[in-house]
Amino acid sequence: MKVSILGNGLTSLTLAKSLTNQGIKVDIFSDQKIQKNNKIQTLGISKANIDFFNENILNIEKFLWNVDKIEIFSESLENEKLLNFTNYKKPLFSIIKNFELYNYLLTSLSKDKLIKFKKKIDYKNLIKNNYKLIFNCDFHHSISKKFFYKKIDKNYNSFAHISTFKHTKLLNNNIAYQIFTKQGPIAFLPISATETSVVYSIKGKKNINLKNLIIKYNTKYKILKINECLSFELKSSNLRSYYYENIIAFGDLLHKIHPLAGQGFNMTIRDIKKILELIKFKKEHGLDLDISICSDFEKKTRTNNYLFSSGVDFIYEFFNFETKINNNNLSKFVKFLGKNKKINDLLTKFADKGIVI
Repeated sequence: MKVSILGNGLTSLTLAKSLTNQGIKVDIFSDQKIQKNNKIQTLGISKANIDFFNENILNIEKFLWNVDKIEIFSESLENEKLLNFTNYKKPLFSIIKNFELYNYLLTSLSKDKLIKFKKKIDYKNLIKNNYKLIFNCDFHHSISKKFFYKKIDKNYNSFAHISTFKHTKLLNNNIAYQIFTKQGPIAFLPISATETSVVYSIKGKKNINLKNLIIKYNTKYKILKINECLSFELKSSNLRSYYYENIIAFGDLLHKIHPLAGQGFNMTIRDIKKILELIKFKKEHGLDLDISICSDFEKKTRTNNYLFSSGVDFIYEFFNFETKINNNNLSKFVKFLGKNKKINDLLTKFADKGIVI
């Protein structure tokens, strides 16, 4: 069996490794050089997805920094704690640096006899290769513009600003905290005992002094050095149709969400899990990979993905509305709900495993 993947980003490499582990030959097409990922961006991966990744893709335990607790604050309530998520039996999620995960996957794939990296080709020549399945992770490929352009789009008119900073050693640096400020949510995500990542989403502002804002909202670290800052425009989208014939859209091409919950890559891992389930079913029953996988994948994931991304969007708009009306009653209501253990457990499960219907 042979499939192809368009694009050579983190999603493409993760998907490729999961498929070669199933004995499937994979050709990766891209006209770009192997990405040189910056050393600033980080990913938060939920405990359920970490377990799946380690068992079915690649063991990444040595790169992870565990987060045992999440605390949510509101500037409108003078930085009072609204929510507190803790799982005393296991970490809530783990942080990993993008470039470390990317390079580890790339190194593993470079030794894999089932994988080949090839130069990008057009749609007609791609079809001539008679691949069983084609996974499209490339926004800029002609296939995306031809077959995967119908989306439900939303522009937040905001920019996400990211950085990392060094600080004095903190052995228990395992608590992530997020503050819903009057300008937007800012998250502090621990990477190690001496380093923490920051993501600040600010409405309508591309050029800001992030270093000053980090200092302003920092409440626990003795900062030694703040690294360079990056920014990107915030948009969300949900693809209306997940496939065309034997071509499946994948990764951010399927769904992009606001980063406030750190769930973008988690959604992709859940999609990979579902693809593997469908492929394993075919193999166990002696069936070939065919177009039915595309339709089955869409049926089993599209509704859940849309509901999940809508849930993240609701959280953003909820606190954004409070800022617009200049009233802190909504934050008070969230604080009240946060004291309910059942609601707290439900939100924790939502972040860990997504929506299961």
